[in-house]
Amino acid sequence: MKKAKKILLKAYSLTEILIVLCIIGIIIYLAVPDQTSTISRAKAIEAQNMLNMVYGLEKSHFYRYAKYSSDFDEIGFEQSLTTDKGGLAIYKISIIEASSNTFKAQAVSIQDLDGDGQYNTWEIDQDRILKETIRD
Repeated sequence: MKKAKKILLKAYSLTEILIVLCIIGIIIYLAVPDQTSTISRAKAIEAQNMLNMVYGLEKSHFYRYAKYSSDFDEIGFEQSLTTDKGGLAIYKISIIEASSNTFKAQAVSIQDLDGDGQYNTWEIDQDRILKETIRD
């Protein structure tokens, strides 16, 4: 009977593979910049668009009735469902002030976009001054 010949294959050990993967992970971590601020800015576009819509509806209401309104139904604005209620919106829109000559609407994020405990907030007024009051 002939003895079977052992064939040795060259291969990498598990330790060598893990070291290479760790080095690749570190290089990727250093090479890819932090995208949190870019994501926050992209999501803030939702707030800006919704507040501009409220501004247009408020101006239209003002031209018809010579006053601003604090009632969404009265101006014809429908708040999109937020993510916590099964929708896609990240910002909750509200009218925080309305009188015969002025109004102020606010968009507050329902998510802490960067984990710092502050919620991104935008405001718009009757002069269409759109500003970020709390940066996230």
